[in-house]
Amino acid sequence: MLEQTLEITPSRQADVAGTAVRRALPRRARRTVGAWCFADHMGPSDRGAEVAIGPHPHIGLQTVTWLVEGEMVHRDSLGSEQVIRAGQLNLMTAGRGISHAEEATGAVRGLHGIQLWVAQPDSTRQAEPAFEHHAELPRVELDAGDATVLIGDFAGQSSTARRDTDHVGVELAIRAGVTTMPLRGDHEHALVVLAGAVGIGAAVVTPGHLAYLGIGRDELALQATEPTRLLLLGGVPFESPVLMWWNFVARTRAEMDTARADWSRASERFGETSSPLERIPAPVPPWTESPGRTEGGVASPGNEEEHG
Repeated sequence: MLEQTLEITPSRQADVAGTAVRRALPRRARRTVGAWCFADHMGPSDRGAEVAIGPHPHIGLQTVTWLVEGEMVHRDSLGSEQVIRAGQLNLMTAGRGISHAEEATGAVRGLHGIQLWVAQPDSTRQAEPAFEHHAELPRVELDAGDATVLIGDFAGQSSTARRDTDHVGVELAIRAGVTTMPLRGDHEHALVVLAGAVGIGAAVVTPGHLAYLGIGRDELALQATEPTRLLLLGGVPFESPVLMWWNFVARTRAEMDTARADWSRASERFGETSSPLERIPAPVPPWTESPGRTEGGVASPGNEEEHG
């Protein structure tokens, strides 16, 4: 039997509007897992009442916001204004262009959660933007815990959240003991631990790391010695390489140059939000300053603290 893949890589410490995050994706060694292309683990911290990420644009991606603790307000250029609380899902589809802001509600201080991006396929990435909120999501009982299906299909349960590719996102809350769960063999998978620690064979994965599991696994056994919360990300390998810079996911630099110019001149493409926060200006692309600067075919992110 072939040895199964297990690659554990450290997240990069980053700053988003004054909030420290652990950036598990993208990393030099691992750019995508299925269509998942970005993962920022924020908290736990007591700065939930200070979240203030002003209006900024996106193209070619979906933002997936999941909180373990705390709450935030999402405002976007479609007119959406939605409070998200722990255990609820916000999913925003950028398509050809959208802008949004994320703010504190002022009611809750603690904050712990993760924001993820999903790269949109060519079939939808130039389509109109959209937003949806899911207050209730399907749950599955596991050997020593339970799973919440954010997106996709898992263990016989399906989320109603939109997905433009064949991918899955599941939060696992497990107790001490061994939990065995089914996986799809045609998906590649990865784990991001949010709290606690989990064993995979002889390896132990803790917060601040991405555990890439590769493709071809039909099941996964997790060992825990304490209550542990983690995210399972998976999907069919993405259809094509993507370019990522600032808040844009595209295929060419020209697309990102156009999007940056449209945002800078306040084009109708990105609309306006009702946020009282200051609009975030676009930085200068690294290829303008240093032509040819790329990492593994993916544009080096510039001013990454502005990701949101």
